[in-house]
Amino acid sequence: MKNFWDGLIQAIALLVSGDAEVYQVTLLTLFVSGTATLISVAIGLPVGLWLAFRDFPGKNICLSIINFGMGLPPVVVGLVVSLLFWRYGPLGMFGLMYTPWAMIIAQALIASPIVAGLSFAAIAGLNPKLRWQLLSLGATSWQANWLLIREARLGLLAAVMAGFGGVVSEVGASMMVGGNIKGQTRVLTTATVMEVSKGNYDIALAFSFILLMLAYAVIILLTILQQKGRKAW
Repeated sequence: MKNFWDGLIQAIALLVSGDAEVYQVTLLTLFVSGTATLISVAIGLPVGLWLAFRDFPGKNICLSIINFGMGLPPVVVGLVVSLLFWRYGPLGMFGLMYTPWAMIIAQALIASPIVAGLSFAAIAGLNPKLRWQLLSLGATSWQANWLLIREARLGLLAAVMAGFGGVVSEVGASMMVGGNIKGQTRVLTTATVMEVSKGNYDIALAFSFILLMLAYAVIILLTILQQKGRKAW
């Protein structure tokens, strides 16, 4: 128990002292995971909504692929992205390996199926007769879809939270494509793993507490947005 208190005190001390490296690692974590989440929302949300609003042959196969992707091991994603962006890989000419952008791409690939799957579930969980009622009242197809999206906004924002939670805590793919380079690609998760490997458990706990505080701050903002305008029962 003493180690946990030491880690918490160390985390507060690092933040209060204005340690440049800690703030750089924290800001890079927010940038990488935040950007990856935005990209995953831009990809996953339309896909999830499209699957919810459309019926077509092979829909169940598409859903099974998305559901499979929701549990895809991050190290597999990291390996695939590494092979693509390695110097002699098909996309090696872009020079993205061991850069924050490689980490963003890997994390976006991890989060996109999560956002897509939960977005589909949020819309599919609504009363199936609701859309037909809206259309019968004179709403156009686009208006009906927009009203359904508003009705399912709690679930859709929960999908965004799940996507962010999936990437901000990710370490395997980030290590593989980022390399944990000091001042360039080191984020809170990879820094924690490094300190554990060196036996510095107090500093590792400090990084862990900072990561938890960062994640909770973002989730608080998303929760406020989610509950804004929601009527109490």
